[in-house]
Amino acid sequence: MSVRHINPEGLHRNPGFSQAVVVERPAKTIYIGGQNGVGPDGKVVGDTVAEQAGQALRNLATVLESEGAGLANIVHWTIAVVDGHALDDGFAAFQKAWDPADPPPAITVHVVAGLGPGFLVEIDAVAVV
Repeated sequence: MSVRHINPEGLHRNPGFSQAVVVERPAKTIYIGGQNGVGPDGKVVGDTVAEQAGQALRNLATVLESEGAGLANIVHWTIAVVDGHALDDGFAAFQKAWDPADPPPAITVHVVAGLGPGFLVEIDAVAVV
């Protein structure tokens, strides 16, 4: 299997994301549904984007670990943040969780009117092992 993170000439280069990820040959693909800042007890963790994004990333890591993978296997994720909340706080949580030696995934960010009760952020992901 080959996974290539590409940033073609002529497009903006950012250390936080790749413009695209190409997966060649058969591989195990994990589609992870939207993860919120919910702890194992089912309760919302924190009342800031940073706290909830940190928990959502821990939830993603838990799913991936159950399949013998890690955050570095994520090739794309979509982040939704409730309007009026700073995106920078969510990116700071990402920077704490992501190993800078790993190529970053492709990313889509949406600012939304709302999520479930008390939720400020939701992250879904696709990982390839």
